[in-house]
Amino acid sequence: MEAVGRIAGVSQVTVSRALSDPAKVSAETLARIREAIEVTGFVPNAIAGALASRKSMLISALVPSITNVIYTRMIRTFSERMRGHGYEIMLSETGFTPEDEEKVVALHLSRQPDAMMLTGIHHSAGARRALLAAGVPVVELWDITETPIDLCVGFSHAQTGRAVADFALGAGHARLAMIHAGDERALRRMRAFAERIEQKTGRAPEEINLDAPASFGRGRLGLSRLLEETDFGRGLIHCSSDLLAHGVIAEARARGIRVPEEIAVVGFADQEFAADVDPGITTVRVDCDLLGARAAEALLARIAGETPERTVYDLGFELLRRGSA
Repeated sequence: MEAVGRIAGVSQVTVSRALSDPAKVSAETLARIREAIEVTGFVPNAIAGALASRKSMLISALVPSITNVIYTRMIRTFSERMRGHGYEIMLSETGFTPEDEEKVVALHLSRQPDAMMLTGIHHSAGARRALLAAGVPVVELWDITETPIDLCVGFSHAQTGRAVADFALGAGHARLAMIHAGDERALRRMRAFAERIEQKTGRAPEEINLDAPASFGRGRLGLSRLLEETDFGRGLIHCSSDLLAHGVIAEARARGIRVPEEIAVVGFADQEFAADVDPGITTVRVDCDLLGARAAEALLARIAGETPERTVYDLGFELLRRGSA
């Protein structure tokens, strides 16, 4: 800053003031300082600024997988809103186990973020203790609970499973099955689907638990296993993601099975390709852009010291019927 001040013809104090609060410096002086910064390649010391202001201007964002389009859509909107208020995002991948998430939570808290965004509501006891002790605003995204760490923005995964079950029974399907990934939220959706089916029919649906992250190939494998390991012939299959549903449809076609005439397929999340494949995938739509925006708004209000009208935001979901069911 001393070198910048010499070039701009101002004091080091004026340079510091221009960086921390440009409104307090005249437009002419600010222009000279910015020109000197460009000439010198000066990068302000963000850590020193954070110590002085007690704000890091960093927001932690933790997601299970950075390659999952669903999470990236939420993060995109969330990041845009936070950056619009001068914050930058520290993004990390946690995987799908509470133990791995706890390690990442500890690492991020050591960087002293001004707030943290978590994916989901199920965390290890150690992670919850660390977050509560840190005293920073926290928003849990993509789920809802009556006992959030701080703020919660999402929807009921169990209710989506029940909604698909009611749709399947209403459409007159006598045989039902589910093919799902192994993560906790997928299991919760499938459990609710199975419980509603058994409650209404007295018979549990067939189940293929892939016990692994969703992929197109695993969708094909799931249908192969269902047909080989059970007597499932005709009916509706509920998949825990559109990616698995897409794989199921591809495998059905390869085997000469008509969709939806012989096997109907329902996915989850309304990924970008779901409406454009043939047939279009009937699915549960969650507004990821709205989730990200609401999470950012809730955090910004909390950072500003405002007391929110509520701490749990249930944004709901929509079942979209397309050609696969």
